Amino acid sequence: MKYQRRSLLKLFSLSILAPLSSTSCDETTPKKLPKVGLQVLTTWRHPIATNKALKSLIRGKSLSNAIVTGISHVENDPEDQSVGFGGRPDADGNVTLDACIMDEAGKCGSVTYLKNIKNPIEVARLVKDHSPHVILSGDGAQQFAVRMGMEKEELLTEKSNNEYQAWKKEGSTFSTKANIENHDTIGMLCRDHEGNLAGGCSTSGLAFKTPGRVGDSPIIGAGLYVDNEIGASTATGLGEIVLKNLSTFLVVEFMRNGKTPQEACIEAIRRITKKYDFKNDQVGLIAINKNGEIGAASILPGFFYSFRDQNELVVNEAVSYYN
Repeated sequence: MKYQRRSLLKLFSLSILAPLSSTSCDETTPKKLPKVGLQVLTTWRHPIATNKALKSLIRGKSLSNAIVTGISHVENDPEDQSVGFGGRPDADGNVTLDACIMDEAGKCGSVTYLKNIKNPIEVARLVKDHSPHVILSGDGAQQFAVRMGMEKEELLTEKSNNEYQAWKKEGSTFSTKANIENHDTIGMLCRDHEGNLAGGCSTSGLAFKTPGRVGDSPIIGAGLYVDNEIGASTATGLGEIVLKNLSTFLVVEFMRNGKTPQEACIEAIRRITKKYDFKNDQVGLIAINKNGEIGAASILPGFFYSFRDQNELVVNEAVSYYN
């Protein structure tokens, strides 16, 4: 396993001072030169999930299967308190989950405010493949999952409940926290030998959020967007920011207009920072195009991404707007 810590913002600071067209993919830019091969790109430090997704592709499974395999690994981990089983609850003490998936054919499925089902990414795939809809929410999403053979179970772990009880004793004041545990979502993009693309995104949302709150993660065009003719992008961070900017759709449109994935991620982050003054709220974006070039950028330092092809695994820190 290979970890590389890179110096931040040489590329980003230069791009702020000069027109974006002058920004080139140099040695400071995450990239993969065009070549045929299997690739998986994931938000945050998720090397095991990234490996599992690639192994699924190597075994000849579909892109959607690889996405579900990789993301389910994180959803099943109670130590990861931002996704799936063990996720931090809302203000009422309920763990509610959001997820979406989009494949190379443009088919997509999503679930929001899902309770008592450990793997929302699997439910999202079932919505995509076995319903006429794109989004199912709340009780309806849970009932659909049960009809499709999934089991209901308790998702609140002792660790997350202890944090919730401590939060209540402190006065139950809600606030967002940037890079809590250096992750708050898992977004994953996969590319096969032919350059076909798919992606998925899963989260338990903000800790102690208002009941019913839904962020960007299950929303196509916000938390995830795939256009198999161009590229794909997924997001992490404060969902309200991403929702207001439809950031992943924007990244893909920038790539459609000729930008590299790296340039597209930088420009989408810059678009956010022009509109809002952020000091504590994070957004991170990753992207991949048909040729296998990749990109990653964020508002604040501390956003990592994992990349795996058939040769190596890399976990890197993305360039960020602020030092």
